[in-house]
Amino acid sequence: MLSGKQRSYLKGLANNIDPIFQLGKSGLTDNFIKQIDGALETRELLKVNVLKSCDLDPTEVANYLINELSAEFVQSIGRRFVIYRESKENKKIELPG
Repeated sequence: MLSGKQRSYLKGLANNIDPIFQLGKSGLTDNFIKQIDGALETRELLKVNVLKSCDLDPTEVANYLINELSAEFVQSIGRRFVIYRESKENKKIELPG
């Protein structure tokens, strides 16, 4: 569970990254979830954009992914959300205590 200080730190980092995943009309597929899982291991912090063509609510998508991938929710703005998961092999982000 992230503390408020850690969440704020991650929000600051997320300001400088672009969404690398876009969820469209095909919805949450197994392949999409595997790609998110791999990207979390590599990058730790991801921003995902849910397109208007997607029938799913961005909050529902974020909640599903954090439960499925053991990640942490950082923030949601409009149809974008940010998730974080500490990498086992490629730890890059040092969270404040």
